[in-house]
Amino acid sequence: MDVLRTPDERFADLPDFAFAPHYHEVTADDGTRLRMHFIDEGPRDAAPVLLLHGNPSWSYLYRKMIPGLVARGHRVIAPDLMGLGRSDKPVDQEVFTLAAHVDWLSQWLVAEDVDRITLFCQDWGGLAGLNLLPLHGDRFDRVVASNTGLPEGKGLNEFMEAWLAFSQSVDELPVGSLIQSGSTRALTPGELAAYDAPFPDGTYQASPKRFPLLITVQPANPGVPMVMETWAFLESWEKPFLTVFGDQDPVSFGPGAHLGFQRRVPGAQGQPHVVLEGPNHFIQEDAPDELVDIIDSFIRS
Repeated sequence: MDVLRTPDERFADLPDFAFAPHYHEVTADDGTRLRMHFIDEGPRDAAPVLLLHGNPSWSYLYRKMIPGLVARGHRVIAPDLMGLGRSDKPVDQEVFTLAAHVDWLSQWLVAEDVDRITLFCQDWGGLAGLNLLPLHGDRFDRVVASNTGLPEGKGLNEFMEAWLAFSQSVDELPVGSLIQSGSTRALTPGELAAYDAPFPDGTYQASPKRFPLLITVQPANPGVPMVMETWAFLESWEKPFLTVFGDQDPVSFGPGAHLGFQRRVPGAQGQPHVVLEGPNHFIQEDAPDELVDIIDSFIRS
């Protein structure tokens, strides 16, 4: 397997991102060792908050939330999904499947022996992260699902058709511009450059270009059986499950993904679900302080 690794200098002096990098190697199906990056801040003996990002972002998305959560006494762990951020970047798009992303996260979770977890997941952080629950449910104490969903192969909506068409038509995704288009507030030039930093050129982008094809919206999508199994598991999940969505998000709030979780997950019953006015899809950019308050209150309650 051909694998690229973004040079470290690409990550030097990024705005508001002075966190020490941590790495763990996982094994791909063909035996290739792949390096996964993660942030690990706060007291080691505290119950961790696991922050999972989506596509085409990386753990930089959580830079404004990590200090606030640490200041409130939480350990905060934020990995980069494979092919994104500081994690390794296989060149062949066929390497990337939903099952592979779940497996890599699973290997990392077990090796690092992370438990007592509060999961906060957004976008693909939910599609990959929620599929960890049937495998490692005993490691998780509660879930916050934010601007994410678990599509069950019921077809594409207009937004998803446009995203698939665009993402597969370009040689190089304009990552910073995509993050900006999914954020309400205006990002600075330095922030935009930080989102572009993992990708010196399009050859590094097999993962972000493949992700749109992996969204389990088509009936024949190979990830649908896994999602169906996860929904069956979630329909018996009684631990606390909270939804926090932004009302300007066309990806998941528009289709009503939050309502599906609220109706079908027993642990979501009676929870103080939140719809924030103003945030777009990348809610971490638009409402980081509100999210810190919500996560902290959810844990303490």
